Amino acid sequence: MSSFFKMFFASLLSIIVFCLVAIFLLLAVVSQFTSKEKPDVAKNSVLVLDLGQHFKEQHESQPPFNALSQEGEAPGLFDVVRLIQHAREDDNIAGIYIKADNNANSFASSNEIRNAILDFKKSKKFVLAQGDVMSQQAYFIASAADKVYVNPSGQLDWTGYSVTLPFLKGMLDKLEIKAQIFYAGKFKSATEIFRVDKMTPENRLQTLEWLGDMYRYFLVQSGKSRGIDTATLHGLANNAAIQTPQDAVAHKLIDGVRYDDQVKDEIKKKLGIGKYDKMNLLPMNSYNESVSLRKTGSDRIAVIYAEGDIVDGLGSNNNIGGDNFRNIIRKVRLDKSVKAIVLRVNSGGGSALASENIWRELQLAREDGKPVVVSFGDVAASGGYYISCGADSIFANPNTITGSIGVFGIIPNMESFFKDKLGVTFDGVKTAPYADAGGVYRPLNETEQKLVQAGVDRTYLQFKQRVAQGRKKQITYIDSIAQGRVWSGEDALQLGLVDKLGNLQDAINCASRMSKLESYGIKEFPERQSWINQFINKKKSEPEALIKQQVGEENFRIYQQLIRIKEITGSVQARLPFDFITH
Repeated sequence: MSSFFKMFFASLLSIIVFCLVAIFLLLAVVSQFTSKEKPDVAKNSVLVLDLGQHFKEQHESQPPFNALSQEGEAPGLFDVVRLIQHAREDDNIAGIYIKADNNANSFASSNEIRNAILDFKKSKKFVLAQGDVMSQQAYFIASAADKVYVNPSGQLDWTGYSVTLPFLKGMLDKLEIKAQIFYAGKFKSATEIFRVDKMTPENRLQTLEWLGDMYRYFLVQSGKSRGIDTATLHGLANNAAIQTPQDAVAHKLIDGVRYDDQVKDEIKKKLGIGKYDKMNLLPMNSYNESVSLRKTGSDRIAVIYAEGDIVDGLGSNNNIGGDNFRNIIRKVRLDKSVKAIVLRVNSGGGSALASENIWRELQLAREDGKPVVVSFGDVAASGGYYISCGADSIFANPNTITGSIGVFGIIPNMESFFKDKLGVTFDGVKTAPYADAGGVYRPLNETEQKLVQAGVDRTYLQFKQRVAQGRKKQITYIDSIAQGRVWSGEDALQLGLVDKLGNLQDAINCASRMSKLESYGIKEFPERQSWINQFINKKKSEPEALIKQQVGEENFRIYQQLIRIKEITGSVQARLPFDFITH
């Protein structure tokens, strides 16, 4: 027996020692990845801007072990703009090569990148763009380059803009599910996908108007860079005149037809190196690893990125959790070193209650004497506008989709689905008439419907009051431009919903002036997660990424609409009227 215990404890000791050594080695590896020095940028490097990469508002930190992939940390949109600005003055950067096939970034984001490219060109460094099959959204940025090329066997998409909305009413009818819908605002068409099978006249009108604004801006800016008037560009789309890359050359939309290797040979000539010499093409991710964009100082401006749907509770990395952001703003508000707050919004809205809670915390910050400035990204509509409307100053991009001041609620009636499709029925008891109101297993009666609609109307009135108070307008005027209607950033400026057109840097500059700061640091929120949480969240998002890859972009958006039915059931929503597919 004594020999057994000796062997047992000896084995246990060995296991403990092994685990301690393994943990030590693990920490050493993590430390190596997280504390590595920034790599130098080689002389005559060419910065590569791949438009197929989606740049979220805030940078995406990579778990330490991902460093083995050599991909580097994915920069956020603001980082990309600053990296291009930094490259303008970087003697080691000779030019920029734009890979312009599909563009994964939306209207306003693309405009900020394009403006950064135009600013870069003032340095007299070269900018070349090439794509095999170039989308219009990619061309919007590529047209700012010195030369634009398309693969000889490729294509330039030049067909105008369109928006396609999925409607689910027919599917719900087949499943015998009835959507009980309540909304305020005649343009508040977020519920259309559940109650009709095509666009209502109001939604068709507002969609055509803001899409027309985006399209005109595209034509004007592209035409300015290419020296072509907008009427000509519009005519080319109307007549489907661009069928081949050669057509694009003939109409001066591009400068030639070239393969990727031919464009790289042209770059080598500009660099003064031989055809077979190696050149350093520097991806944006790698340049981000090499350059420090941090701005430090004892006085700080807090930049808070609010991106995604607004949801109740803590939320996740991909949305705006009401409790989480309320805590973030409160932390910033109570931090004496933070002198101003800049809120960057890219959200079509969501939970009205979560929006109200975030709005409240920002107002408390203003009452504490801290200026609050808001910068709009691609979308700042409904709940996204709600959380912003009380700011001291609001900046929008000309292509921002904003407004949509309206609310709705939806409660599915699944009684027939359960009974006829599944053979399930429900019965029970209650101590008060409305104790089971809102359950999906029976329809609402007339009194319950009136109660729900009254709640929606109260939230809508409160929304308009918040906007009137923040924008210093009469509520009758706000009501006239509200009604759930969507506006472009340019229209919003004319209507007084925003103060100026500009980007995030403009908003930060405004905040520094308002707080009278000559030098300051920038602290970004939400703060970086620990590498363990990064790893866990990455694993959580992989199934959704796989679904998107298998079913495609358009079908994935329909899948997201179905998921949202569950999310929005039983709560009042301040949400953009649509999740559209644009071409």
